[in-house]
Amino acid sequence: MARAIWTGVITFGLVTVPVGLFSATEDHTVHFHQLQRGTSDRIRNRRVNERTGEEVATADIVKGFEVAEGEYVVVDPDELDEIAPGRSQTIEISDFVDLAAIEPVYFARTYYLAPRGKEYLKVYELLRAALAETDRVGLATFVMRGRQYLTALRAEDRLLVLQTLHWADEVRDPGRELPELPSDRAGRGKELEMAVQLVDALSGPWDPTRYHDTYQEKVRELVRAKAEGREITTAEEPPRATNVIDLMEVLQGSLDRARSSAGRSRPERERGAKTPPDREAGRTSPGRRTAGKTAKKSAGEATAEKRSAAKRSAARKPPAGKAGSKGSGGPGGATKSELRRLSKAELYQRATDQDVAGRSRMSREELIEALAPAGHRRKGGRKTAA
Repeated sequence: MARAIWTGVITFGLVTVPVGLFSATEDHTVHFHQLQRGTSDRIRNRRVNERTGEEVATADIVKGFEVAEGEYVVVDPDELDEIAPGRSQTIEISDFVDLAAIEPVYFARTYYLAPRGKEYLKVYELLRAALAETDRVGLATFVMRGRQYLTALRAEDRLLVLQTLHWADEVRDPGRELPELPSDRAGRGKELEMAVQLVDALSGPWDPTRYHDTYQEKVRELVRAKAEGREITTAEEPPRATNVIDLMEVLQGSLDRARSSAGRSRPERERGAKTPPDREAGRTSPGRRTAGKTAKKSAGEATAEKRSAAKRSAARKPPAGKAGSKGSGGPGGATKSELRRLSKAELYQRATDQDVAGRSRMSREELIEALAPAGHRRKGGRKTAA
């Protein structure tokens, strides 16, 4: 079992709940030792006086801020500790904001928060449920390892997640930093319509297990091949940039290949994920939002979007005679046993069509309960943004 890397309390208003902080991710990078070429001798890093060449003990090292060339203001580690932003063990929530309002560039690292004892489960769940119900995050600061962090506390299924955020002055302005950006909206009429169709054809439910760090896998294979004396396979050359003149031909070829691939090997994508849940719910997840204001749509873009939306709407309509039919067991025309045969993406789509509250946070079993006759009567009375 993992050990907490920080312990303290969360406070919101006069409510306090003791929690522990746990790392949510781990590093799977292949790590190498440094060796002298032609030998098995390890290379070590040492702290050496630049002028004398002698090694310096850690206790004799202080920090210096250069105010002029060769001129430093010396600061002792103890002095930094004395002015640290409090040695508090408190995550004090000062504001609640919509999750969608925070641009992805601000998110840094992710941690799990757990209650420090069974006696705190109720208060912990109270905060989690309030955040989930309102679809907001709590903004707070806290101190860990001599550094103050701006954080966002958000609700996940059964737990609270803390994400550290970059401070405003740490985020660069792309308009000033990037050498080239489009001055006008690219893609008009048929080109944009085909690009939208290609996105739809390649869309599917979020399943993180489908993706792998292929580079690290190749690094491990390289090590095995060299250890066994086998031949090493080199990587392919990167593809060439698309010529604007050939754009329509390239889009059509991509669309044909995507549709062919979906028909052969991705039945789940065809059945249950014609529109990603994030787009259907009207929200954009942190990993998919983009910074900046949306430019005004051109007439060609609006037409293409209307056509694409009409296709998606038609694809979502239930077969005639099934929805709401008498004796079918519920508004969606399916009993619990029938619902259990559907994928989570299909269940989510039905929940969207029936405007089930809180559907984006539900597990597969919860979606079944919500779509079943009793669950629909219980949950269908109120509308909440999913």
